[in-house]
Amino acid sequence: MKKEITCIGCPMGCQVTVILEDGKIVELSGYTCPRGEKYARQECTTPERTITTLMVVPGVTLPICVKTAGTIPKAKIAECLKAIHATVPTLPIQEGQVLLANVCGTGVDVVATRSVG
Repeated sequence: MKKEITCIGCPMGCQVTVILEDGKIVELSGYTCPRGEKYARQECTTPERTITTLMVVPGVTLPICVKTAGTIPKAKIAECLKAIHATVPTLPIQEGQVLLANVCGTGVDVVATRSVG
């Protein structure tokens, strides 16, 4: 199977071609830096993403923006979003404060992106 991936590891945006056989990479071409190779390998074998979303805080008119402190497996995004949206933080909240530790067993924390209260 052949996959075309646009690398997002740096501003170059290289078009990387990956050839897979039985779920394993057999050929990789088109990248111009080590980050491109690393990104393409990860994207084809174990894709990960950073989540950014909103969290409702009692006593605050607008929800606050939160994000995962690192990447989580792409397959766990829906589960993690459900856990994040079920979390009810208390005031005050400081930027960078962990609001949900080890979200869904990923080893990654969910943190506030700004201070409130």
